[in-house]
Amino acid sequence: MYVDGFKHLSTLGKTLWIIIFIKLFIMFFILKLFFFPNVLKRDFKTNEERSKYIIHELTKN
Repeated sequence: MYVDGFKHLSTLGKTLWIIIFIKLFIMFFILKLFFFPNVLKRDFKTNEERSKYIIHELTKN
């Protein structure tokens, strides 16, 4: 049902879906790489240090 609907989209509909996919790619991959670094991996060497930091941050007042 959905496959048949996508096959018979107009060129405007196909263009809009391509724009949507490009925007999603930019939001989830490109922005994550440049603006949301992995702080835990960068600042702490072991999983134990990471977990202690997270517990401390979650339980502080």
